[in-house]
Amino acid sequence: MVALPELGVHAIKAKVDTGARSSALHAFELERFNRDGVAMVRFQAHPIQRNDRYIVTAEAVLLEERMVRNSGGHEELRPVIETTVQVGSQLWAIELTLTNRDQMGFRMLLGRQGVRRRYWVDPGHSYLQPLPEDNLAYAQP
Repeated sequence: MVALPELGVHAIKAKVDTGARSSALHAFELERFNRDGVAMVRFQAHPIQRNDRYIVTAEAVLLEERMVRNSGGHEELRPVIETTVQVGSQLWAIELTLTNRDQMGFRMLLGRQGVRRRYWVDPGHSYLQPLPEDNLAYAQP
C-alpha cells in the first residue's frame, strides 16, 4: 500500500514492477488545460480495488506526453506528471503516467525508475511495507 498525498490518494494498492520502466496510475476523465500558461491535467481515479464509487479528482502539472508500451505490447501516448509517493514513512518524487488500468489487477504500478536506489525487491514476498496508521481507514472498501 502506498499513498499519493499531493493527489489526495491516501491509500492505493500498488504493484512493484521492475519489468516496467515507468510508474502508472489508473486514471480516467482526463482533461488537459492551461493555467497561467502552464500545461495541466485534471483526472479522476478509483484508488480502491473493485470500488468504482469512491472517486478522487486530482490536478497536476503535465510534464510531457510519452509513448509507453503496455503489458500487451501496444504503444500508447500517455500524459506524464510528477508527484510525491509515500511508502511507509518515506516520501519521494516520482514520474507517473496516467492510463486506464480498470481491467488490471492493480490500480497502480510502481516501476523500476520509482524504486531505483531506494529498495531491494524480493519477488518472493508481498505486502511487506505497512501503510501509515493515519491512512489505514482509507484502504478499507
